[in-house]
Amino acid sequence: MMEYKGYTAKVEFDDEAEIFHGEVIGIKDVVTFQGKTAKELKKAFKESVDDYLCFCKERGEAPDKPFTGKFVIRVSPELHRKIYLSAKLSDESINAWLNEKLDRIVTDELKACGV
Repeated sequence: MMEYKGYTAKVEFDDEAEIFHGEVIGIKDVVTFQGKTAKELKKAFKESVDDYLCFCKERGEAPDKPFTGKFVIRVSPELHRKIYLSAKLSDESINAWLNEKLDRIVTDELKACGV
């Protein structure tokens, strides 16, 4: 994965075409790029993000932001109760408790994937 100006890209290699191609992930708009070498790919990624931001500005539209820090999750009432109790026993808000748990889990998962 690559990052630039808060945007993250996923990259794949097309063995048949012998080219790297990437796509900005985490936004609704489609922003893609490609290159034959890692250097070309990095340059194309940055240019694509810059072009996207410029295009949005020219149209008077706000660019899609990758993440707002908010998301809605539905859980069963029983799980909700367990989360509440665990947070209370830890003397934390549900938000703080979940942030800590999710951060630990996701960090471990990304490390296991080599990210």
